[in-house]
Amino acid sequence: METKYLKINPADNVVVAISDLKAGETITVDGHVITLKEDVPAGHKVTLKDFAQGENIIKYGYPIGHALTAVEQGHWINENQIKTNLAGLLDYTYNPVSVDLNIPKKDLTFKGYRRKNGDVGIRNEVWIIPTVGCVNGIIGQLAEALRRETNGEGVDAIMAFPHNYGCSQLGDDHENTKKILRDMILHPNAGAVLIVSLGCENNQPDVFREFLGDYDTDRVKFMVTQKVGDEFEEGMKILRELYAKAKADVREDVPLSELRVGLKCGGSDGFSGITANPLLGMFSDFLIAQGGTSVLTEVPEMFGAETILMNRCRTKELFEQTVHLINDFKEYFLSHGEPVGENPSPGNKAGGISTLEDKALGCTQKCGKAYVDGVMGYGDRLKVKGLNLLSAPGNDLVAATALASCGCHMVLFTTGRGTPFGTFVPTMKISTNSTLAKNKPGWIDFNAGVIVENEPMEKTCERFIDYIIRVASGEPVNNEKKNYREIAIFKTGVTL
Repeated sequence: METKYLKINPADNVVVAISDLKAGETITVDGHVITLKEDVPAGHKVTLKDFAQGENIIKYGYPIGHALTAVEQGHWINENQIKTNLAGLLDYTYNPVSVDLNIPKKDLTFKGYRRKNGDVGIRNEVWIIPTVGCVNGIIGQLAEALRRETNGEGVDAIMAFPHNYGCSQLGDDHENTKKILRDMILHPNAGAVLIVSLGCENNQPDVFREFLGDYDTDRVKFMVTQKVGDEFEEGMKILRELYAKAKADVREDVPLSELRVGLKCGGSDGFSGITANPLLGMFSDFLIAQGGTSVLTEVPEMFGAETILMNRCRTKELFEQTVHLINDFKEYFLSHGEPVGENPSPGNKAGGISTLEDKALGCTQKCGKAYVDGVMGYGDRLKVKGLNLLSAPGNDLVAATALASCGCHMVLFTTGRGTPFGTFVPTMKISTNSTLAKNKPGWIDFNAGVIVENEPMEKTCERFIDYIIRVASGEPVNNEKKNYREIAIFKTGVTL
C-alpha cells in the first residue's frame, strides 16, 4: 500500500505529505481519521490538530515556529501561517548526551594517492591557482593549452580556478582569501600546482609563499607574471614539468579511516530531512565508526537546531567553541541589520520548508548522531578526525569551497530542487526525491528518494557506501564529467 504521509517524530503535531494529497481525502494518524480540508503538495505539512494563534508547530520532535493565526486540523500549513521563533543571541547551557554509535568496523579500503607528507588524495589533478583575479585570463589559457597538448592523459584533470580577490581587500577579507588559496594549494587531491601572481597585488607572492608553510617544492611552483618575459611560454614550461611528475603517480589501497567528507545541502525541500539528509547522517556515523572524518557547515542553517549539536560536543571546551560559532554568525547578521531567521529561499518554501527551524532540523540530520570532536573557523584546516563543525555561510558555493578547503576529499550535497555546480573537489549530488533524479540525471549522482518508496534506509546506505568508495577510488561524479568546477571565497568587508 502506498504511504501517503510521514509522521517523523511521535511528538509531532504535523505530518509530511509523501505524495500530493487532495481535499476530501482521509488519512489515519495514530488511530485518528483526519479529512483534508484542502489540497496539500508533496513535501508539505498537514495539521493533525486545531492550532490556536501563537501555538508551536512541532516537527522532528522540536518547535519549527508558531502559528500566526488559528489553523484547523486537516489543513495545509506553510510559511504563510507559520512564523519563526528565532530572535537574536541566546545563552546556552551544556547538557551533554551520551553517544554510542554501536557500528562495527569493516576494514574497508579505497584506491587513493599517498602524498609525500603522508596525506592522501582521491584525485590526482594539475591545478593552476591565481593569487589575484587580475591573472584569471592567463590561467585559463594555460589550463586549456596543457589540456590540448596532453589530452589530460595520466591525470584526473587539469584545472584553472579563477576568483575575484587577492587585491583591494582589508582585514578578514584579505586573510580569508589567503587561507582558502593556501588550503587549496596544500590539498592532497592536487598532484601538482602552479601558483600564478601578477606581482603588485596585496596578496604579495613572497609573503604568500611564507604563509603556505611547509609544502612540496617539487609539486608546487610559483610564477610572477610581471617578472617574466612571455608569461604563457614560461607558464607552459613549468606546467610541463609539473604534469610529468603528477602523471607518474599511482593509486594504492588506503584505509577508509583516511577519508574526509563534507556535508552540504542546497535547494532543500520537504523530503530533505526525511531521505537524503538522514542518509548522509547514517553514512557519516558509519565513516566516523571506521575512524574517518565528516564536516558539517552552513552555520546559519544550524539556527534552531544548534542545541542538538552543542549537547553532543565531547567536551565543555568544544561546547563553548560551538556557542561562539553560532553567536558569532548571529552577530554577523545583526551587525548588518538583518534578522537571524530569514533563511529559507523561495525554492525551499515551494518544496515544503516553512521556517529556518524547519530547515535547520532537517539540515542537521546530515551529521548523524556522533559526538562533535572538532570546531573550526573559516579557512582552518582539519586537525582531528571524527565529526567537525566548520564556520561558513549557507551559500552553496562558498560553503562547498570552505568544506573542500578544510581538507575534505569530496562534498556530499543533498538537494530536493537540483543544482549542477561543483567546487574544486568531487561534489556529489544526492536527490531527496526520485522525480528529481529522473528529470536531472546529468546533475544527480545518487537517488535517496527510494527511502520513501519502501527501500529500507540501511539497504540504501549500503549501496551509498559502495558508491562513495568507487568515487574515492576514481569514478567521476557529474560535476567532474561536465567540468562544473568553481570556487567562491567569503567576503564580509569593503572593497578598496
